[in-house]
Formats: sequence, structure tokens, C-alpha cells
Amino acid sequence: QLQASGGGLVQAGDSLRLSCAASGFTFSNHFMGWFRQAPGKEREFVAAISWGGSRTYVAVSMKGRFTISRDNAKNAVYLQMNSLKPEDTAVYYCAAKYSDNYSNMARDYDYWGQGTLVTVSS
Repeated sequence: QLQASGGGLVQAGDSLRLSCAASGFTFSNHFMGWFRQAPGKEREFVAAISWGGSRTYVAVSMKGRFTISRDNAKNAVYLQMNSLKPEDTAVYYCAAKYSDNYSNMARDYDYWGQGTLVTVSS
């Protein structure tokens, strides 16, 4: 089970930190990802992180603003979002897959959280 939290209403330029708590599986051997889905749009890759956290990936359009991290002792993954823009408005989902290989494809992920809404006003 994955439980995302930390979303909310912020102004453009603000920061938010999303958290995702994992349970029911061995978190430390799952590759973790964040995706987002804006109204009327397809689900979009945001960031991902390897089992041990040594490899991180961020979508090109968000690189330099978003950072992904994880704490295996706490079974949690985080998404730090800075300099938020109105176009970042979406429901953000955390996801997990067993293989430690990188993937930005939603279909490759086995477990999904319920999502947390981020709204950025201009």
C-alpha cells in the first residue's frame, strides 16, 4: 500500500514536499516513482529513484526544480518541488515496482498510491 500526502494549494514560486509512505511490501527492494495527472491529460512521469537511492531521475521539464529522495528506514519516498508553476497543478501519485531498472512508463509500476492534489495558483 502506498499513501501519498503533502499536496495543497500554493502560489506560483512556492515549494511543496510530497511524501509517500509504503507498507505491505519490502520497500527497500522496490524502485519508486512519482507521476502526475492534470485534468484532461494523460498520466505523466515526474521522477524516480533506485532501490538504494543512488540513482535518481527527473523529467526534463522539471529538472532543476524537483528532487526525489527516499528513506528506506522509514519506508518513505519524497518529492521536493520548488519554484512551482501553475502548469504543475495535478494529482501526484507515487508508485513502486520490483525491478531496479529505470522506467518512466506507468505500466511498468506494480503498486500505486491514491494521489495527492497539488494546485498552484498564478
